[in-house]
Amino acid sequence: MAETIRPAEKRDVPALAELIEEIERFYGAADCDIQPLEERLSQVEEALFGTPPMACALVVEDGAGAIVGLAAYSFLWPAAGTSHSLFLKELYVRDTLRRRGVGDRLMSELRSLAAARPGCSRLEWMTDRDNPGARAFYKSLGFAEYDGKIVYRVNPRVPKG
Repeated sequence: MAETIRPAEKRDVPALAELIEEIERFYGAADCDIQPLEERLSQVEEALFGTPPMACALVVEDGAGAIVGLAAYSFLWPAAGTSHSLFLKELYVRDTLRRRGVGDRLMSELRSLAAARPGCSRLEWMTDRDNPGARAFYKSLGFAEYDGKIVYRVNPRVPKG
């Protein structure tokens, strides 16, 4: 059965909340680190369908209608000069569909979205240095790694100190 890539819809919120848990576990989160389902449902809906939405997502739907992958992204400003960029925050495909071209199709769709948006000068993303599978995937698509940035991260709820 062929997979379909399409923009996320409100009806996808429950499936996306479940997929977010799967992604967290993929990155090594323990049970105690996983948000409760109700919290995930609320945050997914707010992020993708709030006013204004914080993010956009493409979903991969299998032939049976199950959500089996996603590409979550936002537009960031400024990029080069006064242009903006499409920033890919998360690309995930269930392991049962990996190495079958689904990730390549998602990247191609994102590139098309960026190219079609006036003023969008870049498609950017990051991956962890210790994720050889992702790094090999991007390399296989012809993308070179860029060493020019250092990523900082802080939890705004934790006091400085």
